[in-house]
Amino acid sequence: MTKTTGTAGDPPYLRIVAAIRRRIAHGELAPGDRVPSTRQIATEWGVALATATKALTTLRLEGLVEARPRIGTVVAGTTPAAPAAPARRRPSPAPDSAQAQEQELSLDRIVRTAIEIADTEGLSALSMRGVAARLGVAAMSTYRYVPSKEDLVLRMADAAFGEKSYPAEAPEDWRTRIELGARTLWSLYRRHPWLAQLGSLTRPLIVPNLMVHGEWVLSALDGHGLDPTALFDIHVLLYNHVQGLAVHLEMEAHAEATTGQSEDQWMDSRTPALQELVESGRFPAFTKVVGAFEDGYDLRLDALFEFGLKTLLDGLASLVEGREAAT
Repeated sequence: MTKTTGTAGDPPYLRIVAAIRRRIAHGELAPGDRVPSTRQIATEWGVALATATKALTTLRLEGLVEARPRIGTVVAGTTPAAPAAPARRRPSPAPDSAQAQEQELSLDRIVRTAIEIADTEGLSALSMRGVAARLGVAAMSTYRYVPSKEDLVLRMADAAFGEKSYPAEAPEDWRTRIELGARTLWSLYRRHPWLAQLGSLTRPLIVPNLMVHGEWVLSALDGHGLDPTALFDIHVLLYNHVQGLAVHLEMEAHAEATTGQSEDQWMDSRTPALQELVESGRFPAFTKVVGAFEDGYDLRLDALFEFGLKTLLDGLASLVEGREAAT
């Protein structure tokens, strides 16, 4: 755990701010370099995610760092000189400036800012106070537009799922339509990994723009002689294939942030344990398959998505087309 050298009486978040500020001032972090994420800060300094978020928010308000979608928080292009000692309280913005920010506030800005936080730092880093701080408005201002964090997350999900739509004239072939629907949904989970964490098959996320994707798939299957149960079962299986793989996007990002190891580094550290299993002789099929890889097995989620989609549709073809022929 890292020890900061800030004033002992400072709150933890200010000691973290002081430490990162020094790294920037001394050139350890140059403009454009990624700074530790909230998860990395929480691990390195042994603090709660809320404290880590507050530290990054303070650095943003000072102009030292900035958030870039799908990249993370980086050192700002021009970094102000570090003060001699961390300030205990940031001065309130000038009345005219604060009033202007309040006047520019809108539900859309709040939702988009919240999505940016979730994209770069993970959904666990999201808070109503953090969104307000990113927007430069009073902590309670956002509540005039969104009553709670739970409501904000639903609005975020609806906005994210609405970022892509479908052509007015759908392809005639059912399989082509489903492929387009599945790949569209996968691309949205790729862009916003936190989306896959919001609902399960048994307690699905119910927002209009996710229903748009479901409607596309259901309409592709409708009219092929399937009874309602079979039709909806297929829809659920297809959705589970997309979301089930997408869950691992956010899980891997969280694991890398908390352990400091990439996927490959983590696997390398487990080599002795795997070797012990291979040499035990208890798992001959596993040993045979693993031994056939020259450079190890490369788990690629995008490739698995495509392979799984093709396999599912190949298996469904006889059912869908057979029912259609029978009607």
